[in-house]
Amino acid sequence: MPKQFKSWRDFYAFSRSVRHSSRFVHDRKVMSFLNTLLETSEERHRLVSAGKYVWCAQLGCSSREREQDGATWDEPAPYPAVRMKPLSHAAHEGRVNPKGIPCLYVASNKETAMSEVRPWVGGSISVGQFRTMRELRLIDFSVGHDSNFNFFFGEPSPEKREKAIWAEIDRAFSAPVVSDPSTAEYVPTQVISEFFRMRGFDGVVYKSQLGPGFNLALFDLNAANLTYCALHTVRSVTFMFGDAEDAYHVKSDSGTDQS
Repeated sequence: MPKQFKSWRDFYAFSRSVRHSSRFVHDRKVMSFLNTLLETSEERHRLVSAGKYVWCAQLGCSSREREQDGATWDEPAPYPAVRMKPLSHAAHEGRVNPKGIPCLYVASNKETAMSEVRPWVGGSISVGQFRTMRELRLIDFSVGHDSNFNFFFGEPSPEKREKAIWAEIDRAFSAPVVSDPSTAEYVPTQVISEFFRMRGFDGVVYKSQLGPGFNLALFDLNAANLTYCALHTVRSVTFMFGDAEDAYHVKSDSGTDQS
């Protein structure tokens, strides 16, 4: 009989455990949750053939010296190829990788890659096109991205539990995270990614919240190589704000509301 999640709140319990209890040595409940993820993931396995093109963006640029009519000057240029991949011995923490263990973050299209680096108006972005060097086996966390959050007062059927948990994980992979050294927001997605890496997967796919396409995190830095790189300048950035969900009024010393 296939494994089933015990509760629709299993992902919440898993996240709380790896954030606040035991991060590197997993207890029986955490391992049971991860093994159930694996057993229920078959419909999310994806194969990407060799020769497919993906995109990677880096904020900033390099420079190169130009000369004309006896005058020399430096002009902006895209980063060199070595700068378009993370260093193998030094890596910042990311949604999929812990600090010091790099992976290659790319996107399905150029616009998504540029959006993911959160550029500012007037800023420069070095954008590279990469080509996959071999067939890649990926786990797709984008399937439930657009689903609504489900809350249950009782335990739903196993099928609804499974769907709700996977949708919650999909949202966790794509949700924007504010960098704060006092929190460990990335840990649940890092642990899940590493678990699938150790089971033979080459990377993960998740939906971008900032661009129109998908993000891919490849565990092997050599799974895709740079074929083309260009420099882009940010012309505009658009923000959209939702309605206020909570608000309050402050009373003045005279007892009247200040609005």
